[in-house]
Amino acid sequence: MDEFKCPICGNTDSKYFGIRNGKTYCRRCITFRGQEANEIYYQNTNAEYSLHYELSDDQKRLSDQLVKNYFNGVDSLVHAVCGSGKTEIVLEVISQAIKNNLKVGFAVPRRDVVRELYYRFKAIFTNNKVIAVYGDHTKFLKGDLICLTTHQLFRYPSYFDLLILDEIDAFPYNGNDVLKAFFDKAVKGHYILLSATPSKNQIDDFNQPGKMVLKLNKRFHNHPLPVPRFSIHSKLVSYYFLIQELRRFLAQNKPIFVFTPTIDTCEQTYEVLKLFFENADYVHSKCVDRNERIDKFRKGMTKVLVTTAVLERGVTVKDLQVIIFGADHPLYTSSALIQISGRVGRKKDAPTGEVVFIARRETNEMVEAVNEIKEANESV
Repeated sequence: MDEFKCPICGNTDSKYFGIRNGKTYCRRCITFRGQEANEIYYQNTNAEYSLHYELSDDQKRLSDQLVKNYFNGVDSLVHAVCGSGKTEIVLEVISQAIKNNLKVGFAVPRRDVVRELYYRFKAIFTNNKVIAVYGDHTKFLKGDLICLTTHQLFRYPSYFDLLILDEIDAFPYNGNDVLKAFFDKAVKGHYILLSATPSKNQIDDFNQPGKMVLKLNKRFHNHPLPVPRFSIHSKLVSYYFLIQELRRFLAQNKPIFVFTPTIDTCEQTYEVLKLFFENADYVHSKCVDRNERIDKFRKGMTKVLVTTAVLERGVTVKDLQVIIFGADHPLYTSSALIQISGRVGRKKDAPTGEVVFIARRETNEMVEAVNEIKEANESV
């Protein structure tokens, strides 16, 4: 038993092993069972892509370096600020890999972001078959470009010649040994990691031969990151201030995300706000219709959307303003606060906006988030 190694997640800890019908199995990854990507697929190597805008000089520099690194056998970590255009930076290396008849995957921890990426890539690589693999969406497993959640990587053992992993610091991938094992096992060739807020350990891991960190502190439109401002109040006064801030933004016809740390606080905050605002809604991971709610917000049918971390990443809304209600909650690390702040000012024709931290006290994480944003702006 002690010498057994799980063939799926690589676990060797005997406390997670069990025996059924005389065979050893692993409880650590027992929920990850299903069809692997073994059907025949003939790839279309015509991978010319179309963008309706030019890359910035900095984006082009990183894009060229990624292509050079990949074909020289060097793994890359792209450490780029929120809104720098990380997806655009990897388009050329994806294209070159497909043209060389190589298998390409783009993985992220969350299914909502997979769906966003699927539609973006489908519009960019118009000659190629782009597929999305997540949750119950597993009918088609092979294509020229496979967008998938990190949970679905178990279906692709030793499969990808190029595997790109975005949001390496995000839940549920970060700190999850099973998902990390799926990623390692899925890489047949080389990989690229993307993050706006990688940990020190993740950066240190790349300070060795065969790996390279590429850094970009500038947003593609050359405007600085929004610097959050603090608003410290008691709980009751916090609600009053939240309502006043929303009224101010709505008077300017601005859409607003109100981030809350938990599902309970999300629903509680919405119950208060709906008394004052008819055009408010809420969304979290347990909302079965969350895509419809998000679409209504995108279309301007609602203007205030109370949300949890489900909209922390991968969402771009023009002219968006952000309020983090309860920014002092222990769940809000500096990385999370930076990611949320990065939802603002992502459009070239709307590059600015406000981020407000409403809290009962000032925390080290809040201060660190602001300091890191200021440091990134000063280094541009």
